[in-house]
Amino acid sequence: DELHIIGEDTDLKMSVKEKIFMARVADQAERYDDMVEFLTEVIQLKGEDLNTEERNLLSVGFKNLISSRRAAWRTVGAIEQNEKYQEYSGDCAEYKKKIESELAEQCKKVINIVKENSLPKAGDGESKTFYLKMIGDYYRYIAETAKDDLLQEVTDGATEYYGKATEAAKELEPYNSTRLGLALNYSVFYYEVKSDIPKACSLAEDALEQAKANIDKMDNEDARDALSIVELLKENLSLWKEENEDDEAH
Repeated sequence: DELHIIGEDTDLKMSVKEKIFMARVADQAERYDDMVEFLTEVIQLKGEDLNTEERNLLSVGFKNLISSRRAAWRTVGAIEQNEKYQEYSGDCAEYKKKIESELAEQCKKVINIVKENSLPKAGDGESKTFYLKMIGDYYRYIAETAKDDLLQEVTDGATEYYGKATEAAKELEPYNSTRLGLALNYSVFYYEVKSDIPKACSLAEDALEQAKANIDKMDNEDARDALSIVELLKENLSLWKEENEDDEAH
C-alpha cells in the first residue's frame, strides 16, 4: 500500500512537470490557447498553490491569450476613426464588436479559472494579492472595450477585486513588486476606466512614497523588479498631473 501511494505521488509529480514543460513549448510555439489549457491542468492537478515561477508562467499565458485581441481591437478602432475610410466605418464597427465579444469571453475564462482553482489554494499574502490583482486586471481589460450594462458590471468587478487585493497587499513590504504592480494597475484603472485622475494620482503617489521610505531594505532581486515598476509609476504620475493641471486651467 505504502509503495502504491508513493508511486501515485510520483506519477502526479511527473504529470505536473510534463504539463509545465508542454506549457513552455506552447509558449514558444505561440499557441496560447494550448498554453492556458496545460496550465489549467497544472492548477487542477496540484493539491497546493503554484510556486512563484509557475504563477509567472500562468500570468504570461493569460496575457498572451488576450494581447492579440486587445491589439486587434485598437487597430480596427483606429481604422474606423480614419476619415479616409469613412464609407467602411460601419463594417469596422461590426468587426470591432466581434473582437470585443471574443476578448470578453477569454477574459471571463481567465477570471473563472483564477476564482475557482487558484484563489482557494493561495497560501500566503503574496499569492493572494497576485490572484486578486489578476482578477481585477481581467475585469479591467473587458472594461477597456465594454459598453452599457457590461461596462458597469466589469467596472464593479475590477473595483471589488483591486480593493480586495489592496487589503491583502498590506501584509507585503511596500517595495514588494507584486504590491507595486497592483498599485500601478489599480491607478491605471482609475485613470483609463473611471476617468478619475485625482484618485489615480493619489494611488500612484502613496505607493511611491511608501516604497521610497523602505527602498534601502531591498536585496538586488527585489530591487530590479521593483525599480522598473517605480519608474512606470513616476512616468504615469507626471503625465497625469500635467493633464489634470491642463483640465483645471480650462
